[in-house]
Amino acid sequence: MTISSQEARAFSRTQGARFVEELFAFLRIPSLSGDPAYAPDVRRAAEWLAEHMQGLGLAQVQVMETAGHPVVYGEWLGAGPDKPTVLVYGHYDVVPAEMSDGWQTPPFEPVERAGRIYARGATDDKGQLFIHVKALEAYLKTSGAAPINVKFLIEGEEEVSSPNLRPFIEAHLDLLKADVCVISDSSMRTIDEPAITHSLRGMTYLEIEVSGPTDDLHSGFWGGATHNPALALIEILGKLYHPDNTIAVPGFYDDVVSLTDEERAMIAKTDLSEAQFKQSTGVPAVWGDRTYTIRERVSARPTLDINGLWSGWSGPGPKTIIPAKASAKLSSRLVANQNPHKIYEQIKTYIESITPPTVKVSVKLLTTGEPALIDFNLPAMQAAARAYEKGWGATPVFTRGGGSIPVVADFVTLMEIPVVMMGYGLDDDGLHAPNESYSIEMFQRGIETAIVYLEELAAL
Repeated sequence: MTISSQEARAFSRTQGARFVEELFAFLRIPSLSGDPAYAPDVRRAAEWLAEHMQGLGLAQVQVMETAGHPVVYGEWLGAGPDKPTVLVYGHYDVVPAEMSDGWQTPPFEPVERAGRIYARGATDDKGQLFIHVKALEAYLKTSGAAPINVKFLIEGEEEVSSPNLRPFIEAHLDLLKADVCVISDSSMRTIDEPAITHSLRGMTYLEIEVSGPTDDLHSGFWGGATHNPALALIEILGKLYHPDNTIAVPGFYDDVVSLTDEERAMIAKTDLSEAQFKQSTGVPAVWGDRTYTIRERVSARPTLDINGLWSGWSGPGPKTIIPAKASAKLSSRLVANQNPHKIYEQIKTYIESITPPTVKVSVKLLTTGEPALIDFNLPAMQAAARAYEKGWGATPVFTRGGGSIPVVADFVTLMEIPVVMMGYGLDDDGLHAPNESYSIEMFQRGIETAIVYLEELAAL
């Protein structure tokens, strides 16, 4: 039996319009995992995907229950036990989207404009995970077989930090057994500069509450002798950083793995100028630790950010009070070797140590995620580079991602397999934003690259 990647790639090109229409059907399902009101739609998306995969000839396709939203599993093992097995991970859930957010067209009624698909989930992650489904289909419809075995693990809770995925993996290690995991849920700067992400940051997310009086106080009666909790919170937050913009929490950097010269050279290939950064973000100037480049700061260094602040009166008109409480949410993006729980304890201890005696403070951990760093010289990673060269038409760079996909570390630690993050999106696709979109050319190039990657893995 001859298995031809060329025939599979040619097939994918002839079926491009159909593939897009099928993706449209997937995108029409508002699978918002964070809103209980949409739970039936989340399940409907899982069932749609499972039915689609079953129709392509995959075996043991199941919508598998978790303590939350279900997981979709399917496999094609026709290559035999002497061939490698790749596990494809993705997520079918999406974040909320409303017309009032600034969408030009309804977010769950996908439309094509100027070669781009506009819909929530188009790039994150329905479009990118669908690439792998179509790549396998292209092999099955042409050669009747793929060069290696393929398993799919598609979850429905990634956008709410995957609370039930690790227990699912732990309970199904035999079912999920594979030689390599591939994830397409990231992006590149331009279509001609493909990137393979070999590092992701972890996460420690916490909430602070500063309290003072038992109730809101009249500022005329009690102001001047009462330490305002809102002011105390600001004073605490103002001490999180040193004047040089490094994080002031004692021990925060102790476990950070230093960048090698090779890694810094690789990161430099995708560096941002100050002008590019300002144009992309709209900020008047760049901020941060100037001993690192902009790209290093946003991908390879840990952070501590204030994500929300609330206290007192914010309604119309005046209300002269001293609020009883003030709160903030903080997130810390972590890099290799930093332990999320250790970082939480360090931040908590530091905040408690700098809290004035005139108020009380409570620090609560909300969620964590492990960072991941994968050697880009591994055979599976180099196979991905060759796949981009042949299927995409450009040599990729290995880059560090600034975001977090907690399951990456879970695959590495629980399954002891390399994870290859082959992103097929663009940095300006607008994921999580109004008018999220996905380039049809990126979709097609991604399918062809995924086809070639299966062939490259077979040759290892």
